Amino acid sequence: MPEAVLTLQGAQIFQRENLILSDVNLLINKGEFVYLIGKTGSGKSSLMKTLYGELPLEKGKGSIVGFDLNELKESEIPFLRRKLGVVFQDFNLLNDRNVFSNLHFVLKATGWKDEMLMKDKVNEVLGKVGMETKGFKMPYQLSGGEQQRVGIARALLNDPDLILADEPTGNLDPVTSVGVLNVLKEIHDSGKTILMATHDYALILKFPFKTLKCEGGELFEVQQKSSAAHK
Repeated sequence: MPEAVLTLQGAQIFQRENLILSDVNLLINKGEFVYLIGKTGSGKSSLMKTLYGELPLEKGKGSIVGFDLNELKESEIPFLRRKLGVVFQDFNLLNDRNVFSNLHFVLKATGWKDEMLMKDKVNEVLGKVGMETKGFKMPYQLSGGEQQRVGIARALLNDPDLILADEPTGNLDPVTSVGVLNVLKEIHDSGKTILMATHDYALILKFPFKTLKCEGGELFEVQQKSSAAHK
């Protein structure tokens, strides 16, 4: 039996007081890679924010990595986010410390105590994204693609059940975007579940996976036209 990591039933997604997506039904099983596409303002970001606890789920039912989104209390949000890896469009790195310290800071903030284990974990996740030699660099010394790789490494620190990547290539050029997608694909191949919001259709053609679209207030699955572009 597939194991559900995320389910929404009859969910209504609001942006401020405006209903932006209605009757959303969504099921993502462990080990899937799913794209979320749609124009700006179609509800992608609001749906993502609802999933990681930034916006409340006011109507409908929802559960994500074992948390009930209807009953989610403010105090539980940090625990929810430990079981989720969130990758943002604008990297969100702390500019006053180097790459290693950025990741070490997250471990400390999420309750890790043992310095040796923390060091090993930081080196392990940097290795997974091809940044093992860049731990001493400051964020501003890195390219956008390298900063996003660090963002992905950060999302892996607490071994999440689900990675939510919200437009992770939105600020990157096409070649760099492919590099970042390759990293996410390798992470997916190792068994991780990923939901990625994007408006980059070239990436979807190059790396075809199940695709959901927000349009006209609805969320529905889009059939891939062809994987001929899949190299």
